[in-house]
Amino acid sequence: MAGMTSTARPYLNRRLAEFGTTIFAEMSALATATGAINLGQGFPDTDGPEEIREAAVRALRDGRGNQYPPGPGVPELRHAITAHQRRRYGLAYDPDTEVLVTAGATEAIAAALLALVEPGDEVVALEPYYDSYAASIAMAGGRRVPVTLRPAEGRFRLDLDELRAAVTDRTRLLLINTPHNPTGTVLTREELTAIAELAVERDLLVVTDEVYEHLVFDDAEHLPLAGFPGMRDRTVTIGSAGKTFSFTGWKVGWVTANGPLVSAVRTAKQYLTYVSAGPFQYAIAEALHLPDAYFDGFRADLQRKRDLLSDGLRAAGFEVYQPRGTYFITTDITPFGEKDAYAFCRALPERCGVVAVPNSVFYDDPDAGRSQVRFTFCKRDDVLDEAASRLRHLAS
Repeated sequence: MAGMTSTARPYLNRRLAEFGTTIFAEMSALATATGAINLGQGFPDTDGPEEIREAAVRALRDGRGNQYPPGPGVPELRHAITAHQRRRYGLAYDPDTEVLVTAGATEAIAAALLALVEPGDEVVALEPYYDSYAASIAMAGGRRVPVTLRPAEGRFRLDLDELRAAVTDRTRLLLINTPHNPTGTVLTREELTAIAELAVERDLLVVTDEVYEHLVFDDAEHLPLAGFPGMRDRTVTIGSAGKTFSFTGWKVGWVTANGPLVSAVRTAKQYLTYVSAGPFQYAIAEALHLPDAYFDGFRADLQRKRDLLSDGLRAAGFEVYQPRGTYFITTDITPFGEKDAYAFCRALPERCGVVAVPNSVFYDDPDAGRSQVRFTFCKRDDVLDEAASRLRHLAS
């Protein structure tokens, strides 16, 4: 046929053959098509602080960032990132050599793995995991080795013996996420100490995704892995403005690490986006200097929303695993006599007018999360109330 070509090979690189449209795109399209409340994809339905939005407008009008910003990020933001790390955690980084600004945390993850992993290297990751982890490991030619967080006593827990057993002579790095998406687990001091000791003992690199660092609840505490003994010079820490300041569309993320690690990640990153978010970088620099009252108030408001949705989900009949961080709640649907979370989520918009995400897509072994469904609570109170009301139809 005219205009057609023939090839014996599929168009898509075989490393990405297992990856199709993300579950977030699929479920968000379902929400749009049905008019359902979207509690699947994790983005707020209100903007962040007005003064930070105005800071972006001011940067645009002043001509700051309208052309290519510096490759590592604008100096104002790099200095703000290092000041934040020092003030919050006592971690000292050189803003000129140990910070790299990225197009959100997703690019930081991709750049770090592309830079540090070679074909055949094993990457140990906690599952269920954010879907870009698997894709980035695949693009780097690595082999992912999952260590499964399993529910026990109302939350998901890490089996440290299983983690140790997963490390082999082929292991290149550990990919750690705390606070953890999608389970809401916040790794404890004891767990992080054990991870650090394992990394030092086996001479492993660690990439740690800490984008939810300011969203920890109850008595949980976020402890950067880079602050543990022996970890500063082997840890790539990933942060992001989107979750902390509710400007997810700006896509401003960053990497902090020692100079050689940042240099390696920058080498990969420069061939991805090169640079991005020029004016927004100046605004986020101001955001990181907001007083502690902002961060405390933001966390308290999200904890209240967590409790609001958790109560609604329990009233609807779900088993709820109370998260100690992030803005996601993982539930189990077996109380409804159902076990297939994907089918449940596909049907939920028609049944109740609510969209959620099946956790099974975040596992290498889908059976491990077959009955788990994730909801987000970073929405207005009236939206959460209405969603809870709709979901109560399941109980009847």
